[in-house]
Amino acid sequence: MGADQSGGDAASVVDRLIGAVEAHDYEGIEAVLAEDIVYDNVPIGVVNGRSEVGAVLRRTLDRAGTVEWRVIRQVAVEDTVMNERLDRFEVGDRWIEIAVAGIFVVRAGEITLWRDYFDLETYRRQQSVDG
Repeated sequence: MGADQSGGDAASVVDRLIGAVEAHDYEGIEAVLAEDIVYDNVPIGVVNGRSEVGAVLRRTLDRAGTVEWRVIRQVAVEDTVMNERLDRFEVGDRWIEIAVAGIFVVRAGEITLWRDYFDLETYRRQQSVDG
């Protein structure tokens, strides 16, 4: 059991991750990831390790001029944070929007597990519009 029963510390770590993602701040992203993080982007697959997750995020974020991850709801209990988000990526002259449910486990101020659930086909349809 963690000292913070409310999950406030864990939620602030996830909030820092989201802020870093939106800012394309790759050092900030990696700063909140554990060295042995497991990132399960459910419809795509699992990536293990801080540098590997950083590389995956860099490839995704570098395609977008602006990134907005709007947290609609978030709940945190002890070391676990769950949120409902609308992840938005401005690519060229259009926005790609994906409804996401995320689960994070935070230990010692670092995210050790990150699992995102979303509909891959929704993402692919928006990517292929006009090309």
